[in-house]
Amino acid sequence: TVDTLRGRRPDLYTALVHKTHLNSMEVSEWKRAAEGMYIPYDAGLGITPQDDQFLQQEPWDFEHTPPDKYPLLLFFHPLTIYRHQVIKQADLVLAMLLLPHEFSADLKKRNFEFYDPLTTGDSSLSPCIQSIMAAEIGDMNKAVDYARIAALMDLGDVAGNVKDGCHIAAMGGVWKIFVYGFAGMRDFTGQLTFRPRIPPVLERLRFQLIFKAQVLEVDASRTHTRYTLHTGSGLTITHEEYEIELSPEAPSSVQPNWTGAATQHT
Repeated sequence: TVDTLRGRRPDLYTALVHKTHLNSMEVSEWKRAAEGMYIPYDAGLGITPQDDQFLQQEPWDFEHTPPDKYPLLLFFHPLTIYRHQVIKQADLVLAMLLLPHEFSADLKKRNFEFYDPLTTGDSSLSPCIQSIMAAEIGDMNKAVDYARIAALMDLGDVAGNVKDGCHIAAMGGVWKIFVYGFAGMRDFTGQLTFRPRIPPVLERLRFQLIFKAQVLEVDASRTHTRYTLHTGSGLTITHEEYEIELSPEAPSSVQPNWTGAATQHT
């Protein structure tokens, strides 16, 4: 990103260097670290290990851990926790949301089903990510359950600490549940893609986005989704696998949502 910025916008690069005191050696170190990173795979379980030692650790005894011993970090020494297969919040599951192209659909499902029972949810930031990924793999019951937990984090005082202040990041996570989870939006390619999966508890989901200085409205029901370009010169988006061109001349398009059977786009 820094190299791209330096090549395309040297004025912004100069401002960045001045503001952050960035030097070229830092960028070289970043590149070296990136080249040393890899995504492991365990062929026996067919999953992505959390880290190099995670699968060799002893499983946490959830059955004999009473509810009043959570969050675990308040009752167990970190060295005890780190020596077991237990996770405070969605880690690898979050990686699958941030880097979806690095994981196949089947691998995402196996990873989610393996790590979800090991995740305590002690962090308010976890339910939103678990809801989004549950929706992506098609487990809408879990997606809705985690959505409820996230939405009630402060309203229902789920963590028992709302007296200390609201969970602002978790509030943003609730927005992401509806947009990234139930509307299935992804933007990692620089282009908006949507795979709406509206759960039975919802009739309709409508929201607006400002993307590349253009205003897009998404109006999704369980069966169809309408995309409307309110302002802008033109926008290309993807619905399921179907590319849509929106323009001032043709600002709206209605597309059928995936139902598990073949559908025809119009």
